[in-house]
Amino acid sequence: MIVRQFISWIRTASAGERAEATRALARAWLISDLSDDDRAAAEGALLMLLDDSSPLVRQAMAEVFCRSSDAPAAIVQALSVDQPSVALPILEHSPLLIDADLVDIVATGNNEMQCAIARRISLPPSVCAAIAEVGSPAAALELIENPYAELAPFSWDRIVERHGHLAAIRESMLVLEDLPAATRAALVAKLSDTLAQFVVARNWLSADRAGRITSEARDRSTVSIAARSRGEEMIGLVRHLRVTGQLTAGLILRALLSGNLDLFDCALAELSGLPLARVSALLHDRGGASVQALLIRAGLPESTFAAFRVALEVSHEMGYIDSVSVVARLRRRMVERVLTHCETDGRSAEPLLILLRRFATESAREEARLFCDELVAEASLQAMQHDDLIAA
Repeated sequence: MIVRQFISWIRTASAGERAEATRALARAWLISDLSDDDRAAAEGALLMLLDDSSPLVRQAMAEVFCRSSDAPAAIVQALSVDQPSVALPILEHSPLLIDADLVDIVATGNNEMQCAIARRISLPPSVCAAIAEVGSPAAALELIENPYAELAPFSWDRIVERHGHLAAIRESMLVLEDLPAATRAALVAKLSDTLAQFVVARNWLSADRAGRITSEARDRSTVSIAARSRGEEMIGLVRHLRVTGQLTAGLILRALLSGNLDLFDCALAELSGLPLARVSALLHDRGGASVQALLIRAGLPESTFAAFRVALEVSHEMGYIDSVSVVARLRRRMVERVLTHCETDGRSAEPLLILLRRFATESAREEARLFCDELVAEASLQAMQHDDLIAA
């Protein structure tokens, strides 16, 4: 009887009145102890109100039902594909929407709807993959910043591929501690390409010079990323570098001259097709013939063999330092030893000598910067100690 009176009254009520009455009826459906007949009548009335001309009425229903697992499934389903102002609470919160529903809405909905789904708690890999594949940049950003989203590695890579040129996307991803190393390297590559295009478009640098500078910066960043990678993550990083054409002789030589033996070993294992343990044994038995055979199998230029051999010898002399800050930068002593050998050898190709000279300059500048930083830190400490003595 009450529902019949409600239906009669609502035909002449204003939009605001209908919305408030609908909100009350939806709450009653959820929390009141209605008889089976009254519950069926109330659900029928709510289903009828899905066709109300005012979105305020449907918004009222959505706000009441959005977080409930006891809401009428048919009504929730209808609200989820309504206009964004109605659907957003349902899309962001409703536990009644299954993964297939969400994937379909991501594919057909607008930016606001995609963002609402990306903010959901406990977002499964399938929905994350859909947002990564077709979602807007804003939706991708919401996904990145959602701690409950379960992104598979290929979803991270797809976001980088589609939106990695956007600063907001890069910044949000790079601050993540658990971001896969391969994805971090892909982001750095995107940044390098974006910067190169920017400076060339403004005629600040020629295309060749911009390409060389960004390539060197990318290699430095790659070695730095590798310094923080271990095990399967290192293998994934190296495989990514090979697939994208970044696993060059120059990068591998930089890794060795930085003392990053893990990256060096893993790179040669990837290129040669040999097991990593076998490659490590060949490289560290100090046998020249086995090293040369491995370099040949890896497909590295013959002109670089002497540089690799001398660098390995110096590495064995200096020992291995397991420090992220150390293996992320070139070691000046190693670089100078290799450069001196190649300059006096007479058989080294000019491109290799040019590369080694650049390495020498870079390592010298880095060493000087660190020395100056230490002097400043020491001076600051002495000043603090002096102030403490005066205060005492």
